[in-house]
Amino acid sequence: MPTFDLVAVGCGGGPDERNLSCYFLKPSGVPWSDGIIALEAGSGIGALDMLLHKQPDLFGTKAHEGGNTAAEVYSWIRCFLISHAHLDHTNGLVLAATTIDERQRPVFGTSQCMEDLQLLFNNRIWPKLASPSEESGLPLLLRTLPTDGQYHTVSPHISVLAMPLTHGCTSSTLGASYPSTAFFLRHDRFARELLFLGDVEPDRISSHPQNRAVWRTAAGKVPGVLNALFVECSYPAGRPADRLYGHMSPEHLAEEMRVLAGEVVAFRRGSASQQLSSGMLNDLRGALEGIKLYIIHCKDDAQGAYTEPMPQVIARQVRALVDAQELGLEVIAVEQGMHISI
Repeated sequence: MPTFDLVAVGCGGGPDERNLSCYFLKPSGVPWSDGIIALEAGSGIGALDMLLHKQPDLFGTKAHEGGNTAAEVYSWIRCFLISHAHLDHTNGLVLAATTIDERQRPVFGTSQCMEDLQLLFNNRIWPKLASPSEESGLPLLLRTLPTDGQYHTVSPHISVLAMPLTHGCTSSTLGASYPSTAFFLRHDRFARELLFLGDVEPDRISSHPQNRAVWRTAAGKVPGVLNALFVECSYPAGRPADRLYGHMSPEHLAEEMRVLAGEVVAFRRGSASQQLSSGMLNDLRGALEGIKLYIIHCKDDAQGAYTEPMPQVIARQVRALVDAQELGLEVIAVEQGMHISI
């Protein structure tokens, strides 16, 4: 029986503004109108309107002849969960802050993310429509989600464990890293989880590698508690490391999955994880059996170099690499408008 329902309102990494990171999530078995967690908020009402014209019943029972309106569905959002404040993850949040109704909605993210959002809502870039103070009465209530190793409730029956990620450098000269976030989302009643990573670079080339800690946390949960991973892979194979700009390519994502497999094997053996040697690769066969890897945040093929959609191109490349390692992982390309039961 599924635990979560997720709809990809937007799943691209740009530059097409109609398809940016935004995923609507709810516990299975309840209507969408009971409350949605907006996981990222790059796309918004425009993308919703486009999807609902194509799929009027995407969010369940029609409210009236012709289906739900975009504004109606958007009004069902109970809270937002933002991995970092880059515009392709926050554009919809900003533009629709006062569009729907007068309810104050929480926006959850790390302290750095909340600080960055306040810079957007600073009465210069955009009107001040967000504040960490409930008493402000502003539409968006900025709520800091600690990266303290604990689960924190964000919505009825849903708690989140946030862990830090590195999303490239803020300066080519200073080498300061830009933070992003991984979210373990848990259904408290059923004790089932999914793992969603915001934009992230490979540990191999990172000045501040943090991915292994996430994989180590996941290792003891797969596949019984956790069987769905949402991970970005922005570029196709062959992209030079110095042009990844804090993102993944298939070669690096396959390597990260091998690290996860190593952590799973180490957990099951009750031993400390270690760097993998070629002689240990046989031990990883089937280690990720039962896990689905959902590929997200694929950059658009603006130059028209490919004959099929980029999510399919990149997922196929990732699939070939992980299949060659015999990890047992199922690789799935996420497309805009896709409904996923987890």
